[in-house]
Amino acid sequence: MSGVSPLRLLQLKKLQCAVFQTAFNPKSIRTGAKYLRARLRGPSMLNYYPELITIPMVQKEFPSFNVKDLQEEQRLEDVEDRKSRGKGTPRKARNKDESRRTKRRR
Repeated sequence: MSGVSPLRLLQLKKLQCAVFQTAFNPKSIRTGAKYLRARLRGPSMLNYYPELITIPMVQKEFPSFNVKDLQEEQRLEDVEDRKSRGKGTPRKARNKDESRRTKRRR
C-alpha cells in the first residue's frame, strides 16, 4: 500500500475548508484568526463590575433629598481660595483686542 500523495492531501484540505467555511492556510501563516474568533471581553467585564452610585447621581435622581456633596464643596472652596490669591484660571477674551495672541504679535 502506498501513501496518498501530498498534492491530493492539499486538494482535500482545500475542499474541506470550502465545505466547512474555514480559512485555507496551507503555509500556516499567522492570520490572527484565533483572536478574531475569541469571545469579546468587554460585555463580561461590564457585567462583573457593579455600577457605582455617586452623590451627584443621587442628587439628580432625588432632588427632594438634601444630600451634600462634601468633595464638590471642598473643590469650590479651593477654587475660590486660588482666585483670591490670583492663581485662578485666566479670564476669557471677550473680543480680539483682549486676546493674548494679538498682544504678543504687536
